[in-house]
Amino acid sequence: MADAEHMEGVYQATKKNGETYYRSSITYRRRHISLGSYHDALLAHLAYRSASRLIAEDSSLTLEDYRSTSVLGFEKWVILLNFRDNGIYLGTPIYIRPRFFYYYLSPSHVLKFDTDDLFYYSSHKIMCRGSHYFVADYGMKVNIASRYGIKSYAVPGVDYDFLNGDPTDFRRENLCIRNTYHGVRTVMEQGKYRYSVRIHVNGYYKVGVYDTAVEAAIAYNKAADILKKNGLRKNFLQN
Repeated sequence: MADAEHMEGVYQATKKNGETYYRSSITYRRRHISLGSYHDALLAHLAYRSASRLIAEDSSLTLEDYRSTSVLGFEKWVILLNFRDNGIYLGTPIYIRPRFFYYYLSPSHVLKFDTDDLFYYSSHKIMCRGSHYFVADYGMKVNIASRYGIKSYAVPGVDYDFLNGDPTDFRRENLCIRNTYHGVRTVMEQGKYRYSVRIHVNGYYKVGVYDTAVEAAIAYNKAADILKKNGLRKNFLQN
């Protein structure tokens, strides 16, 4: 095992159980940046050397130069590259462009957002499950689609569309939301789109099916009002 004492960017530490590990860090633009923890001092030093080369020694390095064999994790590579190129240190794998930014889940899985969303996603880590994207907010998993008026039960191509066909592009100019109402689902009946209303009271109850989304939204509101007037204590979201 390598000697941490003589390796730049490496600091020996001890876990509560007495096990030794090595922290790697680098200082850049007067900011002290943690690069991760490693079981071996040499790995920690290699992470430091990789980070140093990226941000201080070789300005030609880009995201495309990252290799899966790198000791430095991809997420940290993105964070450091953005700091180098844009002068902003963010704690999530974001790379800022002039009018939008990329959020990298992996080298090949990239989401796009408007700059208006930068503050939110710089402090909320995105997780992926299937085709759904979530963040942890106040201890709960929140589907990011809800930020854009897309309901959890919404059907792509029916209730909303990505105008350029790219389901990873969440820029508002690329989103067309057709149904923003609570309790309203779009259904196909006899070759025609109609709007079904359900309300939850110890299970879902069907209120009815309507020709327009507005009619359906009004029906949901009326159903919620009736339930409240009859003593049901539940905070129904109103349309």
